[in-house]
Amino acid sequence: MAFGSFDQKNGSASPMTEINMVPLIDVMLVLLVIFIITAPLMAHSIKIDLPQVSSKPVEQEPVVIDLAMDKSGTIYWNDAPVEQSDLREMFVNEGKQDPQPELRIRADADTRYEALAQVLSMAKGSGLKKLGFITQPGSESAAGSSEKAGDSGAGKPQAGAPAASSAGAGAAATPAQ
Repeated sequence: MAFGSFDQKNGSASPMTEINMVPLIDVMLVLLVIFIITAPLMAHSIKIDLPQVSSKPVEQEPVVIDLAMDKSGTIYWNDAPVEQSDLREMFVNEGKQDPQPELRIRADADTRYEALAQVLSMAKGSGLKKLGFITQPGSESAAGSSEKAGDSGAGKPQAGAPAASSAGAGAAATPAQ
């Protein structure tokens, strides 16, 4: 073992060249004792006979209500015109269903915001929680903002190009918060 002393009587002031193993062995023995105590606790488990169930998930198509508003304020419920006075009752009936349907709102770009805000307020007040907006990608407002950014009309529709239908494949639903 390497034991050093602080007296310099012998005249040798050389450093100790051996590692003191006693602290290392003490740590190893403490870890061994901890392992011996905890190992049986980890291996002990309770045997439970769990029931075996073979079930398939219910595949249910989500119910979607397509609500459209044109620029004159006419409201269409799944492509059928409805009066705004009947809309609240329809929203309440749909809000009671389980699962709740998703309300997808398509509004003409020239629709008054006041009319759209009233419809949204009725839907929210009737208990509908899943609201979304259907928009057309590449609308004129997006093209106007890209022109301001220095883009040379890359987002504008070509003159003479057919207008995209509002229910076309390019429509995207954006959920409302």
